[in-house]
Amino acid sequence: MQTLIGSIEKRIMTQHRGNEASKQLRTIPGIGIIGATAIAATVTDPKAFRSGRDFAAWIGLVPRQDSTGGKQKLGPISKQGDRYLRRILVVGAHSVLRRAKLSPQKYPWLTQLLARRPFKVVAVALANKMARMAWALLAKGGVYRASALAAAA
Repeated sequence: MQTLIGSIEKRIMTQHRGNEASKQLRTIPGIGIIGATAIAATVTDPKAFRSGRDFAAWIGLVPRQDSTGGKQKLGPISKQGDRYLRRILVVGAHSVLRRAKLSPQKYPWLTQLLARRPFKVVAVALANKMARMAWALLAKGGVYRASALAAAA
């Protein structure tokens, strides 16, 4: 069993090293090697999505909208789309949130959001943001650069 896991890990690493998109995605906090290779393998053409929001909606990380009488209400996430990518992004968001709790000055946006909202709601919001960043890197190229505020901390 252990040799099977080891061989699968080697194949994932080989795939990651040979894929430039996977290397770009790996620079986003919360997206590891498994997440980067999964997104790169699943999304072959990022231009198929008009925006990062469309990509996040395709994964199923966008709140459902109910509107009546001109008022819009945001509900829970739709959970339609790619379950595997959604789970990987939410688990990565959990990891970033745990780091944010340890050093709140480094993640001011998350610290403020955690003060107002439950942990899992913030995790899904962060996963949504990570999906949008992933789309931007895939569609436009480059690597992730932390904001000036986070870099200064």
